[in-house]
Amino acid sequence: MNTLWFFEDVNLFQMLCPHKFKEYKENHDFDSYKKQDYIYFEEDSSNKVFLIEKGKVKIGYYNEDGTEVTKAILSRGQLFGEKAILGERKREEFAQSIDSSTRICPISVDTMYDLMRKNETFSFRVYKFIGFKLQKLERQLQLLMFKDTKTRLLEFLDELCSEYGYDCNKTGDKIIQHPYTQKDIASLIGTSRPTLNILLNELKDEKVIQFNRKEIRIHKNIA
Repeated sequence: MNTLWFFEDVNLFQMLCPHKFKEYKENHDFDSYKKQDYIYFEEDSSNKVFLIEKGKVKIGYYNEDGTEVTKAILSRGQLFGEKAILGERKREEFAQSIDSSTRICPISVDTMYDLMRKNETFSFRVYKFIGFKLQKLERQLQLLMFKDTKTRLLEFLDELCSEYGYDCNKTGDKIIQHPYTQKDIASLIGTSRPTLNILLNELKDEKVIQFNRKEIRIHKNIA
């Protein structure tokens, strides 16, 4: 898993932001958003990609019955809206700030194409990133189609541990400080919030984890 996701640990903002390129620096601005502000909606024109300088952004969509489905929670250094590069014309999802002070670097598709034409390394990084995101989406679909809910939760916790976890020196447990609500986690693993709560409590009773709203502890004998 670490091999598959290593590219997500790289701060894409440092590599891709046009502000880093001399010819674009003077005319390049940043946009600021407060908590619950939308960066774009479903069906909006897809003519930009976005880099997160700071804060957190939720990517999701709404089912036919109006239920919100969370696809991802992104943080500093990450890229979103990248399907515009591949020719998407209308957004198929929404992007919403979930931090009180989110700062975004918007990049027009034309600017991205220009940068990619001029810089082979830049182009490689962009397409490599998109490739990894597609692989991640494929893994999520496989989990939803072929694995039971508890297995999906355990693999999601393993993924969270890779992205947000660190060792607790005193006990050797893995501590995960993450940006997801229980509603987000339930949506991401394809279950209901009540079912997720039952499963989390089962894992707690089995002494696999301890958890609260923003932190999950995976015990040493399990991690």
